[in-house]
Amino acid sequence: MAWPNIFQRGTLFSRFSHHHVVVFLLTFFSYSLLHASRKTFSNVKVSISKQWTPSAFNKSINLPVEIWSSNHLFPSAEEATLFLGTLDTIFLFSYAVGLFISGIVGDRLNLRWVLSFGMCSSALVVFVFGTVTEWLHFYNKGLYCCLWIVNGLLQSTGWPCVVAVMGNWFGKAGRGVVFGLWSACASVGNILGACLASSVLQYGYEYAFLVTAAVQFAGGIIIFFGLLVSPEEIGLPGIEAEENFEEDSHRPLINDAENEDEYEPNYSIQEGSTITQVKAISFYQACCLPGVIPYSLAYACLKLVNYSFFFWLPFYLSNNFGWKEAEADKLSIWYDVGGIIGGTLQGFISDVLQKRAPVLALSLLLAIGSLVGYSRSPNDKSINALLMAVTGFFIGGPSNMISSAISADLGRQELIQGSSEALATVTGIVDGTGSIGAAVGQYLVSLIQDNLGWIWVFYFFILMTSCTILFISPLIVRETCYLMQRRQAHVLSE
Repeated sequence: MAWPNIFQRGTLFSRFSHHHVVVFLLTFFSYSLLHASRKTFSNVKVSISKQWTPSAFNKSINLPVEIWSSNHLFPSAEEATLFLGTLDTIFLFSYAVGLFISGIVGDRLNLRWVLSFGMCSSALVVFVFGTVTEWLHFYNKGLYCCLWIVNGLLQSTGWPCVVAVMGNWFGKAGRGVVFGLWSACASVGNILGACLASSVLQYGYEYAFLVTAAVQFAGGIIIFFGLLVSPEEIGLPGIEAEENFEEDSHRPLINDAENEDEYEPNYSIQEGSTITQVKAISFYQACCLPGVIPYSLAYACLKLVNYSFFFWLPFYLSNNFGWKEAEADKLSIWYDVGGIIGGTLQGFISDVLQKRAPVLALSLLLAIGSLVGYSRSPNDKSINALLMAVTGFFIGGPSNMISSAISADLGRQELIQGSSEALATVTGIVDGTGSIGAAVGQYLVSLIQDNLGWIWVFYFFILMTSCTILFISPLIVRETCYLMQRRQAHVLSE
């Protein structure tokens, strides 16, 4: 099989300028900072729970009962923990709704403005939520819920905007491996958030929020002044112009038919100006683009499984094997490591094949086997870490691919002539649908675990992974047939 030109000419990165590197790093760390603030909240839950139930400290500090009653929110730590879980669910649902809105807004306003506004505003909300309320000793459940709803809406500006900017700079040739590396930003954010929180947690949880919010706000300022949304802003040709020189540039990675000439483009680029002016497509038109609905539904199932590992893996390791919480937290990193490697390697393979769905299908089939194996992991940390990394490779890898590279492919189909004005909207639809699935999944996982046990949770994960394959099965069949026909044609030509 002939490799794409980008791999035949030399190294992948030789064709990128320093502007590409700067855009890669700025978008990478901007989303890492957004994820870091989410991780900070997870890391300080124990401290928050103690502060919201101050009767726990009443044994060592002699204060009047009236002062304790005015400060505490909950009579027990169990109720405080339940409320913290409710805040997680509230955040995920508001985040999911915000993704649909942010995608539409991002396609109509400057992506740099939207991303910078979201980062700075979210930092202020986090500062008020965790720092100001503690400094003022003002504890109110309604205020916490409202702030976390607003935070979810503001944080949702991040992913559609950064994917759209990356899609403007990096063409479909090599996009799989580039986005595979870049999608590690969420995992890096988790590590960064844990480090920032642990470094100042000894002084009080409010300082963990303060440091995270300050770093995120500074990042938003840097994005506002330093991020270039597209090559056209500095007079460079867009990726559509570059792709005209690439082999098979008229056949996208995501298409709805083998002969694209049957389609009449609905959205055309207006010529006659240096910077292209494109009318943003509507939400309904974005949903009707080939592949958007199947991949959105598939991602809802897959993100449910992926986020369940993110939220529940440390608890599962402690609860099921009796390991210490700190050890479980460190061990759970191997799932992220597997996801990073999986996303990069599978993205590279999909670039070579010039199709994504068959790679996803094989990985998800192997993911079912890895889930079965991990559910029967022995009480051995080394074996558990190995099985965890393999599971992350086959689940986290496809999840990263759908949310980044495939979303960029869907938003740059030839049907809309690669209009960048569809990128953020399509990304918002895909990731928003996935976040709804993730939000519902957190409730279902706890419900299944309480009533049936952990083994049935893994059966549930296997079911959701199978549904992921089912939703994209038409695309898998079509792209597999195309690969077989291309292979036969290549053999005959020899």
